[in-house]
Amino acid sequence: MSSKFKIPHTFTIVFIVVAVCAVMTWFVPSGEFNRDDNGNVIQNTYHPVEKAPQTWQVFTAFFDGFQKSANIIVFILMIGGAFWILNSTNAINMGINSFLNFTQKLQKYKVLQKIGVNNIVIILIILLFSAFGAIFGMSEETLAFIAIFVPLAISMGYDSVTGVLMCYVAAHVGFAGALFNPFTIGIAQGLSGLQPFSGLEYRFFCWVILTLIAITFTLWYSARIKRKPQKSFMYDADQYWRDKVLQNTETEQRSSTTATWFVFGIITLLLVYLSLRYPQTLITIGNSSSQLYLFPIITVIFTGLGVISILKSVHRYILNILFLTIVMLIVGVLGYGWGVGEIAALFMAMGLVTGVAYGTHFDQIIRQFLEGCKDMLNAALIVGIASGIIVILQNGHIVDTILHGSSNMVADAGKEGALGGMYLIQNLLNLIIPSGSAKAALTIPMMAQFADLIGVSRQANVLAFQFGDGFTNMITPTSGVLIGVLGIARIPYAKWAKFIFPFILFLIIVGFLLLLPTIYRPLNGF
Repeated sequence: MSSKFKIPHTFTIVFIVVAVCAVMTWFVPSGEFNRDDNGNVIQNTYHPVEKAPQTWQVFTAFFDGFQKSANIIVFILMIGGAFWILNSTNAINMGINSFLNFTQKLQKYKVLQKIGVNNIVIILIILLFSAFGAIFGMSEETLAFIAIFVPLAISMGYDSVTGVLMCYVAAHVGFAGALFNPFTIGIAQGLSGLQPFSGLEYRFFCWVILTLIAITFTLWYSARIKRKPQKSFMYDADQYWRDKVLQNTETEQRSSTTATWFVFGIITLLLVYLSLRYPQTLITIGNSSSQLYLFPIITVIFTGLGVISILKSVHRYILNILFLTIVMLIVGVLGYGWGVGEIAALFMAMGLVTGVAYGTHFDQIIRQFLEGCKDMLNAALIVGIASGIIVILQNGHIVDTILHGSSNMVADAGKEGALGGMYLIQNLLNLIIPSGSAKAALTIPMMAQFADLIGVSRQANVLAFQFGDGFTNMITPTSGVLIGVLGIARIPYAKWAKFIFPFILFLIIVGFLLLLPTIYRPLNGF
C-alpha cells in the first residue's frame, strides 16, 4: 500500500544538511588561506591543513550555532513578545480594518477600479522595501515587519506567502540590486580599489528591472490566490492567521485613559530631550550625507498627531506609537548605525508602552510578553540549529577549500564564461556563507585579480558578487534571517523552497543577462 510523501519538518531537513556537511569533511581536502588583521584573505596563501573530520561534533555544532546566531535568536524572541503585547490591544486589527475600509471607498474611482486598489497597495509596499534593501541593506529589520504584513495580506484576501513577498522578498530583491548597500557594494568596491558606490547609473537600471520582476511576480501570485484561496499551499496552515485576525471581537474603539496621557507625556519628554541632545542628525545614504533636524521635526509631528489620536481613541494612539517606532528605526539605522540589538530594544520598548497606554496591568503585560516569546520559540530554535551548518564547514576546514577550488574553475575561461563562472560561484557560496560582508572579504580580493587577467572590469565582478549574494539569500537554509522570517510567518522551509525556487532561478538568469552589457558596452563606472 503506497502512502503519500510527506515533506519533512524543517528541523529534520536542517539536521540532514548538517549531517551531509559533516560527511563532506571526511572527503573534501582541508585547507586555509592566511588572513590579515582585518580577516581579509591574503592572495596566493592557500595551503593544506590537518584534516578535522566531524563526527560527534555534529551535536556541538548546534550549540555553537546558537552562540553564533544569538543576536538573531534574541531578536526574534523580543520581537515576538513585543508584538504579542501590541496585538493584545487589537490596535493593528482595527488599523487594518480602517485601512481596508478606506481602500474600498477608493474603488468608486474608475481609474483605480481598473488598476485595483489592492494592487496599488502591494506595489507601493514592494517599492518601499526594495528601496530600503538597495539603499541601506535592509535584511534583519524585515523580521519586525512580518508580524504586520502577514495579517495585512490575510485581511486583504491573500495568504501568508503574499505578506512575505511584499516585505522580505522585496527587501532582498533590492538588496541584490543594491545602489548604496554598505554591506555588499561598500565593502566589495573598497576591496576592489574602486571609488565607493561608483557605477550607480547601471546599478539603478538593474534595481528597476529586478524590482519590476518582484512586483510582477507578487501581483500574479496574489491575484491567483485572491481568485481561489485554496490554491495556496499555505491555505490550511493560514487558518492560524485567519483566526488571529478574527479572534478579537472588540469592534468599538476604546477611549483613552489617564495611563494613555501618562505614556504620551513620557514619550514627548524623551523626544524633547533627544531634540536638545541631538538637534541635528547626520543621515548617510551611499556616498552622500546630510545634516537634518530630524528629532525636532519628529517631536513636533508626534506631539500634534498624538494629541489628536488620543482624543479619538486609545487604538489610534497605539498605532501612532507603532508609526513612531518605524520612523525611529529608519533614523537609527541611517543616522546612528543601529544593529539588531538596538532595533530589538526599540520594539521591546514599543510593546511595553503600548501595553501601559492601553491600561493593561504590568503583570499582565509581562505575561503577554512571555506568551509572545513562547509563540516565537520554534522560529528561534530553527535559526540556531541552521547556524550549525556553517559551524561544521568551518570546523572541518573545508570552507576555504571550496572557495579555492571554485576560483580555479574560472581562471582559464573566456570573458563570458569567466564572468558567468564567478557569478555562479557567488550564488553557490552564498548557500554556505550567507553573510555578504564575510563573502566579500573572502572572494573579492581573488576575483578582482581574475577579472584583471581575463579583461573583465572589476566593477562587473562586484556586480556579479552583489547579484550572487542577494538572490540565493531567499532560499539558503544557513540564513538566520530567512529561517526567522519563515518561522514568524509559520511557513515550512521545504514548502517555501519549492515555491520560491523557480522565481530565484529566473532572477539568476536575469542577473546573468544584466551582467553581459558590462562586457560589450561602455558603461559609466565600468
